[in-house]
Amino acid sequence: MLKTKPGTVKLAAVLTVVLLAGTQLRADGEKPYPTFGEIERLDPRFDKLIPPNAKLEKLAEGFEWSEGPVWIPEGRFLLFSDIPNNSVMKWKHGEGISLFLKPSGYTGDAPRGGEPGSNGLLLDSVGRLILCQHGDRQVARAEKDGSWTVLADRYRGKRLNSPNDAVFKSNGDLYFTDPPYGLSKGDRGELGFCGVYRLGTDNRLTLLTDKMTRPNGIGFSPDEKTLYVAQSDPQAALWRAFDVKADGTIGTGRVFFDATDWVGKQKGLPDGLAVDTSGNIFATGPGGVNVFSPDGTFLG
Repeated sequence: MLKTKPGTVKLAAVLTVVLLAGTQLRADGEKPYPTFGEIERLDPRFDKLIPPNAKLEKLAEGFEWSEGPVWIPEGRFLLFSDIPNNSVMKWKHGEGISLFLKPSGYTGDAPRGGEPGSNGLLLDSVGRLILCQHGDRQVARAEKDGSWTVLADRYRGKRLNSPNDAVFKSNGDLYFTDPPYGLSKGDRGELGFCGVYRLGTDNRLTLLTDKMTRPNGIGFSPDEKTLYVAQSDPQAALWRAFDVKADGTIGTGRVFFDATDWVGKQKGLPDGLAVDTSGNIFATGPGGVNVFSPDGTFLG
């Protein structure tokens, strides 16, 4: 487990502000980034993923609530959401932090508190930025001319809750989670459930499951036969694994790892996740970034 000291950084932001590196990265050629936290190694396989001399380095700080990191290969920079500030921020080596996009998740005129900004960010097959927009309660694409293209905002005529995180399948289908975290105070939503959805290349929106109480992070195994979904529920803090059917829908699923006993002992809940090319899952959750092998073993 990649741990942080209490209050150091919000767990959902760990992948945004931290680099795992064997050597110190320098932005100005002189001053190294500050290191913090610790790395726990519980299984020999962990050493093949995280080098023994790796350090946790803080690239930037001062954000109210950072989420949804995505690397932009073309420009060699990192984007991430600062949700309460309704902004997408940019970090680039040698340049530091700058504002990339505002507004990012709520484009209305009426004042709005809570979590208005974008959350999960990702790129489509041609490099366009896709945003899970809490305030506007939709998944949208940012166009180069500054306009938005709405990809999904309703299911059977009812508005979505607040899309949170998303992942593309290699065929172009978009899978995303829809918990209630971005709803305005007092708004219970129109659907009455939290869902995991698939938006097909034919623009048809399919509800995959409504049985998860707080679906959050989402990702595919390398062969795309398994879909992992985090559940940010303190009463059932876990990750589920679903078999992906030939038509793109999913089976009933199974508990991949249950961290409910960690809640209260470690800060945080299951949140964003990523899967490497070998199928290992890097999942933010109680205590830090938890790393699991494909068979569900907790590696560190």
